[in-house]
Amino acid sequence: MSGRLTAKPLSAAAFAPYGDVIEVAGAPDKMINQGMCGRHHDRAVLDFGPDGRAGISLFDAKARHLPHKVDMVERHPEGSQAFVPVSGVPMLVVVADDDGGVPVNPKAFISQPGQSINLHRGIWHGVLAPLGAPGQYIVVDRIGTSPNLEEHWFKEPFTVVAD
Repeated sequence: MSGRLTAKPLSAAAFAPYGDVIEVAGAPDKMINQGMCGRHHDRAVLDFGPDGRAGISLFDAKARHLPHKVDMVERHPEGSQAFVPVSGVPMLVVVADDDGGVPVNPKAFISQPGQSINLHRGIWHGVLAPLGAPGQYIVVDRIGTSPNLEEHWFKEPFTVVAD
């Protein structure tokens, strides 16, 4: 795979085949805390497999910039993985379809303020890539003893550019 890939703004509809966009959208599902807090309920499908459990980790990632070379993607066959930015830095999200264990048809998105993502189990994705500045993230993913990481290195990397 080689060439250029144009990053699009992250939207729930475009990202749906790969996971969930976690954001406040529309009216709250329920008002709580004496009517002072709107709860936007159950915004992601978390999946930790039969022998895993949920874990919360903190990631501190170095800044990336566009154009951005992608030479490797990874996936987690045993569980989902959610990224919640805490520093307000947009992130580049690269995902790809699977064709018999090989990533194909990559897509790139750029998150907007207030957006988090949850990658579904087994989805090929690029590494964590905050754009323009370092980024800190709360990551909710599977903790377990069985292997949960597969990497695919492209023979010919591709470059992600701005829309």
